[in-house]
Amino acid sequence: MFRGIYKVSLDERGRIAVPVRFREMLRGRSSGKVVVTIDPRDRCLLLYPLEDWSTVEKELTDLANLKPQARYLQRTVVGHALDVEMDNAGRVLLSPTLREYAGLKKRVAVLGQANKLELWDEETLNANLTDWLEQGNQAMGDLDGLDGVHL
Repeated sequence: MFRGIYKVSLDERGRIAVPVRFREMLRGRSSGKVVVTIDPRDRCLLLYPLEDWSTVEKELTDLANLKPQARYLQRTVVGHALDVEMDNAGRVLLSPTLREYAGLKKRVAVLGQANKLELWDEETLNANLTDWLEQGNQAMGDLDGLDGVHL
């Protein structure tokens, strides 16, 4: 399980060094083979261990592509997905297209999200976090559909 937030630098070649804790998990789960794609809701990237990505990809490709929502997810998530292998130094190369989509500059926030990592431009994440916290009380007011969730 990926948990926690770490700040890393994007180098001049477009690589990030995966935080050591996550690096060890990625090597253990998928021998350092990962898939990076865009998040269809937010301006961030999603990094999956290859095994977990295979499950996500199958679910998306099994959707009936006659539905606009299914085509949207297939085009955005599957269509932008790139196979990447972590190098010996624990770095992952992010393509220019993916970096541009997420607006990644020099500082990148790596956010653990259970089965995947989110890669955010640090400033963008901080701005979103401020908004999320301001909206939090309103969002938490309606918990329909979250029966059984305990924090």
